Amino acid sequence: MLLAIDVGNTNTVLGLYRLATPEAPAALLADWRITTHRNPTIDELGILFRSLFALRSLDIAQITGIVISSVVPPLDSTMRRAAEIYCGVKPLFVEPGTRTGLPILTDNPAEVGADRIVNCVAAYELFKDSAGPHPPVIVVDFGTATTFDCISAKGEFLGGAIAPGLGISADALFTRAARLPRIDIRKPAKVIGTGTVDNLQIGLYYGYIGLVDGILARMIAELGPDTRTIATGGLARLIAGGSKFISQVDELLTLTGLRLIYERNLDRHDRTRHPKPRASGDASPPPVEQH
Repeated sequence: MLLAIDVGNTNTVLGLYRLATPEAPAALLADWRITTHRNPTIDELGILFRSLFALRSLDIAQITGIVISSVVPPLDSTMRRAAEIYCGVKPLFVEPGTRTGLPILTDNPAEVGADRIVNCVAAYELFKDSAGPHPPVIVVDFGTATTFDCISAKGEFLGGAIAPGLGISADALFTRAARLPRIDIRKPAKVIGTGTVDNLQIGLYYGYIGLVDGILARMIAELGPDTRTIATGGLARLIAGGSKFISQVDELLTLTGLRLIYERNLDRHDRTRHPKPRASGDASPPPVEQH
């Protein structure tokens, strides 16, 4: 089984896959979304992994591969060691040099976030089976920041745009305006508000849709009218419901991309298992690496 992990600034998303065999395609067996903590210890991560698996009656010892994309560099080494000690697997990180199958045509390919590349790999593959020529694709990821990523019809990463996320925008408003209450961000029942809460919901919801559709309209005009647009991330379904241009939502797009990248690197990635991971009741210390 493959454990795919996407470490974001706000949330970390995990997915457990049964890898493809000649008899059956790959399948997602379970997925989790948890808060990203910046300073966990190796053991805290190990306990978290074991707890998540135990809640779904899954055996962590069945993991044969781990693939990780991360936009939080301070967590990378801790995540790597937790995977090696508690899962017995050397993880594959999506980083410069990882085979993705996606040419990156930006000024500095190394600075493009791993999550953006992973999303584009999955989105391009998703529309690959469309009838006729492959269309250009735009991926909108609603995370801490909202990213817009453009893929050419040839499968090239062209670039994109980054905007403050809806949550960041709302926090800035509430922080700067002392008399405005914090509210739940949702689709308002009307467009002309008669109370403060209504006013806030209308401004945040329709204002953000205006931002998203304004950027998408200009990108589609440049890429061509056959461009397909897909959204992912925690708020994707909320915003997509009011957008004129988002035609599809896939909240697990990043996990799909991680699985595809892992499969494309099987012949290069060292899949040798490390010493057997600690059993649930084993209180002995973790193995020490020899240098």
